[in-house]
Amino acid sequence: MKTFTRETTGVEVVKELSDRVKGRTFVITGASESGLGAETAVALAQGKPEHLILLARSRPRVESVIARIKEISPNTKVDFVPVSLDDFDSVRSAATTINSSIEKLHGLINNAGVMAPDNYAANKNGIEIQFATNHLGHFLFTKLLFPKIAAAAPGSRVINLTSLGHTISPVRFDDYNFSGGKTYNQWEGYGQSKTANVLFSHSLGNKLRSRSIQSYSVHPGAIFNTNLSRDIGDVQAALAAIDPVAVKNTGRHFQLQADSPKHIDIAALDPRIEEQSGSYMADAKIATAYEYATDDANAERLWELSQKLVGEKFDI
Repeated sequence: MKTFTRETTGVEVVKELSDRVKGRTFVITGASESGLGAETAVALAQGKPEHLILLARSRPRVESVIARIKEISPNTKVDFVPVSLDDFDSVRSAATTINSSIEKLHGLINNAGVMAPDNYAANKNGIEIQFATNHLGHFLFTKLLFPKIAAAAPGSRVINLTSLGHTISPVRFDDYNFSGGKTYNQWEGYGQSKTANVLFSHSLGNKLRSRSIQSYSVHPGAIFNTNLSRDIGDVQAALAAIDPVAVKNTGRHFQLQADSPKHIDIAALDPRIEEQSGSYMADAKIATAYEYATDDANAERLWELSQKLVGEKFDI
């Protein structure tokens, strides 16, 4: 089997591991055109999956993605399901639709997110929008789809997109809502949500090890030509907030959107990383996240907080 590097493309990964794609079902959130989820779906199409389920806020921005998939793999069933991840009722509705249409789910790719909006916003439950969208919506979504994930075991996987931005802030357990916006910092909010993504995969890895279901958090690189960056204006300032070194060496951190799905594809497919379930990945390999993002106590504390905030127990 080939060794994957940061120069490997997503299509190359899928073609090398096509036996882990063909005939299988994958769900991807944040699959609108011009986004990483869309490019991941198109890359997976090269492996002839049985069923791809694409989620986004509205269908029009997914139509072109569906068309591209159908050109590559005409026999793959492709469905669109609407969802607003900050709205837990919308998440429940989406999960109900998906659960009624599949028997097994081999790969859940929690990709959707928002990044550093200038102004404080909260969802209808009063929860800061980045924490609600990037983590809690996906926590609930995973919980609701879990029976289908378990039915596909051994080897089914949950992938949570994170970022180097997790280095900005731990989860602010005592004030995750920034005092109702009074102390809001857009980058701390983003960092908190990205740390939560790492902790969630860490928890899943620990809790599901005996059931041969894997989970990984993935940093896909600093990508500023997707929908994620729509709320930020100054790219250099954004890079500086995430990683000051990147300002001095920008080329090392920027990646072409079409090449970025490789990180997700490796996490979702590569059998060589099974024993490292729960890990953080960057640059196409297992990497080291900040200690607070992989701390067992923090992971369990976040799990309990997440259950409380979404109003559902996630027992596995």
